[in-house]
Amino acid sequence: MKLSEKDPADNKGSDLEKKKLDWSCSLIVASLVGALGSSFLYGYNLSVVNAPTPYIKAFYNETWERKHGHPIDSDTLTLLWSVTVSIFAIGGLAGTLLVKLMGKCLGRKYTLLVNNVFAVSAALLMACSLQAGALEMLIVGRFIMGVDGGIALSALPMYLSEISPKEIRGSLGQVTAIFICIGVFTGQLLGLPELLGKESTWPYLFGVIAVPAVVQLVTLPFLPESPRYLLFDKHDQAGAEKAFRTFLGKEDVSQEVEEVLAEGRVQRYIQLVPVLELLRTPSVRWQVLTVVITMACYQLCGLNAIWFYTNSIFGKAGIPPEKIPYITLSTGAIETLAAIFSGLVIERLGRRPLLIGGFGLMTVFFGILTVTLTLQDHAPWIPYLSIVCILAIIASFCSGPGGIPFILTGEFFQQSQRPAAFIVAGTVNWLSNFAVGLLFPFIQKSLGTYCFLVFAAVCFAGAVYLYFVLPETKNKTHAEISQAFAKRNKAYPPEEKTDSAVTDDKPNGKPGADSSSTLDNYVKNRIV
Repeated sequence: MKLSEKDPADNKGSDLEKKKLDWSCSLIVASLVGALGSSFLYGYNLSVVNAPTPYIKAFYNETWERKHGHPIDSDTLTLLWSVTVSIFAIGGLAGTLLVKLMGKCLGRKYTLLVNNVFAVSAALLMACSLQAGALEMLIVGRFIMGVDGGIALSALPMYLSEISPKEIRGSLGQVTAIFICIGVFTGQLLGLPELLGKESTWPYLFGVIAVPAVVQLVTLPFLPESPRYLLFDKHDQAGAEKAFRTFLGKEDVSQEVEEVLAEGRVQRYIQLVPVLELLRTPSVRWQVLTVVITMACYQLCGLNAIWFYTNSIFGKAGIPPEKIPYITLSTGAIETLAAIFSGLVIERLGRRPLLIGGFGLMTVFFGILTVTLTLQDHAPWIPYLSIVCILAIIASFCSGPGGIPFILTGEFFQQSQRPAAFIVAGTVNWLSNFAVGLLFPFIQKSLGTYCFLVFAAVCFAGAVYLYFVLPETKNKTHAEISQAFAKRNKAYPPEEKTDSAVTDDKPNGKPGADSSSTLDNYVKNRIV
């Protein structure tokens, strides 16, 4: 008897149809609106302080002289400005520590919605600081905006990873990085002298923050909650099925629901894991270490130093002051294009080559930048070579290291561990951010043109570690990723242990027909 064979053209057509179904309208709107009110604002606040720096320092000097009767000395002004820049990261750390509680009580979607209260409050404080003559309002506003960023950079990747099919999880996860870059570019664009980068209008640069927050506030309520949250935390299967149908754009979501239910049965005895327990769990030891090192390199690689202090770096490179705002704008355009490129190729090339290649190229270009800054007085064209190096560093960063660390944090850990993992990642992220923002002006003052060798060393160390440790996670389930780390951890993933616990409590060790057969099939299919 001859079996009928399927036409390859039919397979190709079905694959194309599946890709189209993966990118449903609701999924695209959720990712764009979620990122606009979250990662966009984070990127915007990285660059928005750059253009009005001289006007804000003059405002600090006037306020200080009015209160104390004498001008502020240069060291105090440098410290006050460094605090203004870096307190954004302290707020981010505070926001990160709130995410676990908010995510558990409110869910992913409503955490993002409530977070807009922080953004609007911060925008009002900073926009009114000049009129009120209170520099404290600007500093407090930066702190509150940091809280918003800390919550957003944990809640948004969690939300996106839980609503997206695994086939496009990487591309959808890159939306976070793309909108960070668009936010940076927007901050640079609005900071031009022709727009809001003037002495009389710089407070409006901070008032703009309220606009994306309000857009998210009025749009996100019409989109569903994370279906995984509805199933795991709210035990609302009907709501989860409806959310899956909305996000996936198809009626039959039984396979997706069954996969999540099977994972829930495997983890039925596992409570939400505290941070300390996650750090002590042998089966995720290397996953945690990899997330910590990747997040530390993400901040300590020097990109935030370039974003915070672009104008001063270009000034020291010999660029005329009137050209600096427009050259700074080119950095934002380059990073946006590089992030979009990464989003387009991540599902083809994978996470590993983009991360290792990005850090490797940054090491090379930081070395060249050090040479060009040292020799900038020897020829008139050398400062422009410095600009090329800075653009190349930014492109290398945004093509891989700029967004993939957030994706890996969502991919490495199971549902019960994910909030604690994002707290660990966020804590490292914001502490490193604070260190760079506070210390870079002093490092630059002490080491001069050699300051970027510190960042080159960080990038090189990160690339070497990831080359030897990081497995490819493209199109892999959590179980398969856990197995990739199992040999290095010298411990079995929690799923396998819990599976035996679930099946052993049945009479005679024989599982029940319905749930356990599904569970057995899940384990066979998902665990190598």
